[in-house]
Amino acid sequence: MALTLRLWRSLPLGRSSARALRLPTGAAGSRGRCVPWPLRGSEVMGNTGAFKRSLLISALSYLGFETYQVLFQSSVVHATAKVTRVEEILEQADYLYESGETAKLYQLLTQYKESEDAELLWRLARASRDIAQLSGTSEEEKKLLVYEALEYAKRALEKNESSFAAHKWYAICISDVGDYEGIKAKIANAYIIKEHFEVLMNFKSH
Repeated sequence: MALTLRLWRSLPLGRSSARALRLPTGAAGSRGRCVPWPLRGSEVMGNTGAFKRSLLISALSYLGFETYQVLFQSSVVHATAKVTRVEEILEQADYLYESGETAKLYQLLTQYKESEDAELLWRLARASRDIAQLSGTSEEEKKLLVYEALEYAKRALEKNESSFAAHKWYAICISDVGDYEGIKAKIANAYIIKEHFEVLMNFKSH
């Protein structure tokens, strides 16, 4: 925009512009003299205004394109960095799980409990359930963790219904919750569990 304003201000305006314009001629009789340009001041002003408008539109179009390029490149870099970050977290989480570091895994993943990534969420559901089953976990904490695990598994499934692991851990977590909700709820949940395990069987058959 600063470039546009400088260009605008540098252009001549009004009748003074008309008086300042001279045309060097090489035609017969002119002998190379400079003679006044045969245009009225209003014509010069009109032509100058049209030129300035054209220049302004061109400059704004260029600046708009440059701005678009900067924003687009920035969004691509941000998206790429975000994907890379999630992949790094998943690699670290899988390493801790395979190493049996249940507490460290849970601490790592709870930092991303607001994530929208299904892969992170079902791993967090699994980690919450694993913490609940540790011998040092109190009954009160266990109950909270069981419901917490179900919520994470549910969100993972909502984010990606094609995730095998999300279906698996959702079914397992529903079964765990049934222990706290009585026989009636447990029977009702059994049908839901059956549906999800049927989905898992379909995954395996393809």
